[in-house]
Amino acid sequence: MDAEQTIGTSVEPELELIERLPGKATGRPPVLFVHGLGHGAWCWHNWVDLVLDAGYPAYAVSLRGHGESEGALFGARLVDYADDVIRTAAKLNRQPVIVGHSLGGLVVQKVIARYPARAVSLIAPVPARPGFGPLALIARHHPADAARILAGGSLPLRYDYLFKGLGHEQADLYLAQCGKESALAQFQVLLHKPSPPPLGDPPVMVMGTADDRLIPLADVRDTARRYSAPLIEFPGLGHDLMLDEGWQKPGQALVDWLDGLN
Repeated sequence: MDAEQTIGTSVEPELELIERLPGKATGRPPVLFVHGLGHGAWCWHNWVDLVLDAGYPAYAVSLRGHGESEGALFGARLVDYADDVIRTAAKLNRQPVIVGHSLGGLVVQKVIARYPARAVSLIAPVPARPGFGPLALIARHHPADAARILAGGSLPLRYDYLFKGLGHEQADLYLAQCGKESALAQFQVLLHKPSPPPLGDPPVMVMGTADDRLIPLADVRDTARRYSAPLIEFPGLGHDLMLDEGWQKPGQALVDWLDGLN
């Protein structure tokens, strides 16, 4: 069964929610995917299909101001994004496993301090500590981009930030779907405080890559230690582990981990 729907209330913006359900009930928990900076629910299409084939109901939400979701980026804060995820999770029929990528990984860290998820996977996440490591990494390769962030501009998403081996024709299609990010949320990455411990002590798994040009692997390892989580590394892939050439390996690692939860 394939369907797409929107969710929302009269107060909160309606959010794009991609939903893919197995043809028959499997008893497996839903998996809710949360995108990163400048992306949308669309970026999860590979992994949505992968977890669906493994029998998991799969959902991908676009945060406010992203993808087809309502709401403005101007003034959007990390707490607003966390509210979007919690509101989405609360509408599912079971507590989901929540998967967050990049900035979405930081949002999910804030979510699980307030919402008892079934389990959590953080993919190349913005670290729990203030994000000066990512800023330094950006400045090393594109100094003007780092200056733009500090001046309140949106980080331009370039091929070398997101990909390592993906063909440029396909990469251009993905980059064309990327958009801007909230300058306020982006700036909060530099100054945020680590979130409180997660509610309910859910299992956590972290993925990262040494070839990431947005999130230093040292920061990913630090986040894994914070949550006493196993870390799986995928050298040779870029920051967008779910889109880059070779996405099947981290995607299958996610499925294997999910299967181990049952």
